[in-house]
Amino acid sequence: MEPICIQIIQGNPHLRSLLGWHLQQAGYGVYQSDSLGQAKQAFFHRQPILVILDSDLPDGDGVEFCQWLQEQRQSLILMLSARNTESDIVRGLKAGADDYLVKPFGMQEFMARVEALIRRVRLNTAPLSLNYGDLKIDLVQRRVCLKGYFIELTPQEFSLLYVLAQSEGLPLSRSELLRRAWPDAIDNPRTIDTHVLSLRKKIETDPRQPNLIQTIRNVGYRFNPEIIQGNHVPTEELAQGGRRL
Repeated sequence: MEPICIQIIQGNPHLRSLLGWHLQQAGYGVYQSDSLGQAKQAFFHRQPILVILDSDLPDGDGVEFCQWLQEQRQSLILMLSARNTESDIVRGLKAGADDYLVKPFGMQEFMARVEALIRRVRLNTAPLSLNYGDLKIDLVQRRVCLKGYFIELTPQEFSLLYVLAQSEGLPLSRSELLRRAWPDAIDNPRTIDTHVLSLRKKIETDPRQPNLIQTIRNVGYRFNPEIIQGNHVPTEELAQGGRRL
């Protein structure tokens, strides 16, 4: 079984290494980032269950980044901060932090707070996968299973499918998809069209007449989970591009 993935976003190398060591000793899979630019890239590739985020980072405001993380609706967030006023704590929690730990702190308290948040994951307050009938999107191992086959997706294709799926059928504009599913700022909305086309080739019965990822005229795209409950059996495509369970 894959260990629970935790991402540490911390500019101080000594504190970052110390936190990482204690978490690894407790059996967690740990990925460390020292800046927001690096952190966003790692977040998309690793899809952590818990993000440990410092409020002050060398290239930006951790609280603002916390708001972006919260919009992904995927990871729990433990914010670390030297800011200890009530207004600072309230700002961090309102930005989306699930817990707020003021520096300096002891490692026993830190680990206790991490374990308390992980218990919430195990109680399914944070999903480990998205399930739509014959389609399963595994958020821990970052893989997709359709009709009993594993579908080989690139990291960017996985992120795009995840953002579309977790919107629960609501249409998303190209600019919204770029903001939520891409690690770097991209100005060309047509990048979305290219990746949607590639994704459709892998998961649609007929990519020329897509049903699962629908085009919404003058808006963008929407994920249609209802089709999974029907006769969406891309047998030929899966035989070419998927691995049987």
